[in-house]
Amino acid sequence: MLHEMGDWHPESPARLQAIEDQLIASRLNLFLDYRLAPEAELSDIARVHTPESIASVRDNLPSLATTPADSAHYFAIDSDTSLNPHSWQAALHAAGAAVSATDAVLDGEIANAFCSIRPPGHHARPSTPMGFCFFNNVAIAARHAMEVRGLQRVAIVDFDVHHGNGTEEAFRDDPRVLMVSFFQHPLYPYSGAHPDPAVKAHMVNVPVPAYTRGDAVRELVEQQWLPALHAHKPQMIFISAGFDAHRDDDIGQMGLVEADFAWITRQIMDIANQYAQGRIVSCLEGGYNLPALARSVVAHIKALAALD
Repeated sequence: MLHEMGDWHPESPARLQAIEDQLIASRLNLFLDYRLAPEAELSDIARVHTPESIASVRDNLPSLATTPADSAHYFAIDSDTSLNPHSWQAALHAAGAAVSATDAVLDGEIANAFCSIRPPGHHARPSTPMGFCFFNNVAIAARHAMEVRGLQRVAIVDFDVHHGNGTEEAFRDDPRVLMVSFFQHPLYPYSGAHPDPAVKAHMVNVPVPAYTRGDAVRELVEQQWLPALHAHKPQMIFISAGFDAHRDDDIGQMGLVEADFAWITRQIMDIANQYAQGRIVSCLEGGYNLPALARSVVAHIKALAALD
């Protein structure tokens, strides 16, 4: 909650508060196992990110003596991604939530997990932070599952309105990882949509035009995602859960609603139940219209908890 990038910035602490308020209003909080996120170890982060990328966050923190009204309170990594004095700790806890949730699910302590975390992660490239993201939380968790916990095949599902360019870059040469996504194109980061012989078959990332609605997304999930997931037979599924494809979120121009996110979640759960003993770790990415974000997260969690 202490990490913020200015009052103007959509990736704000209010996002987590809106989610928590809606969980309470829906009484869903009564059914959940809440856990605090530990810090990730640097070794966890280094499985995905270069030393230079890690240092760009750790070594550029403003002084705690500055205040948000003081321009020195922020260090700009790019035009919309800034550090404040608390950003390093927030980034460690966000990545640590994903790693800890992975261990808890693999150990059978919990059936699945939703990590209500910020900063988000899927734009963070191995070599540099970008796009509101410092470390790629889902990529770090997936690497942990394979390199530390010994899984042979995992899948990453990304339904954020933006292409998860950092995740694709992290795993484009690793066929153990199937990535499936849709994203509005053209839209930031303006990647993932053009034929590229370097992008392998295990990257099933589908660009869609602005104003694409839920019925079209459901069709592409059935025709392109599900066959790839069945063929890959993942032993665990990670979700980059961005809710900015909602029709009320003006950071993009797509037309999904809460029922679409719940439907997608149920399809992921069916795959996980067939091949992965139900093991899913979902991590919050985008979503900036607070009411739409909160309602969509509740729909997503209800589906994960089989309460919808």
